[in-house]
Amino acid sequence: MSAADMMPDADDLRWMRHALALAQRAADEGEVPVGAVLVQDNEIVGEGWNRPIGTCDASAHAEIQALRDAGRRVGNYRFPGTRLYVTLEPCVMCAGAIIHARVSQVIYGAPDPRAGACGSVFDLLPSDGRFNHRTECQGGVLADECGGMLRAFFRARR
Repeated sequence: MSAADMMPDADDLRWMRHALALAQRAADEGEVPVGAVLVQDNEIVGEGWNRPIGTCDASAHAEIQALRDAGRRVGNYRFPGTRLYVTLEPCVMCAGAIIHARVSQVIYGAPDPRAGACGSVFDLLPSDGRFNHRTECQGGVLADECGGMLRAFFRARR
């Protein structure tokens, strides 16, 4: 589902702003500013921000961190009925984890024209039927703010 297909509601905006605050936390730590929050029934299940540099772990993307946090909180690795809000379109690695975690929907801010797996480069989300689970996608929620934070971060690094 594209951003043009569905307008974000107040809850979508609220949770994406929360993800932006987590992205700022990543930036404050010198990481690429991406934040993610996993929500079920309008409550936080897990949250995370990019930490590959600080943890020396290439898999420590915001989405993975949020799924790990949720697993610790819930005591399970599957999260049916949840929405994952993330400031940047998930990559292939994160899309795979999202599918295995049975996340129902991904709502992202900025598209990733280099590695996005929700249609920008790869088309893993929404799942195409070859997986046992289907995850819906919506992009473009607060895209200007999400993309602006990333552009400012990289501009400062140059």
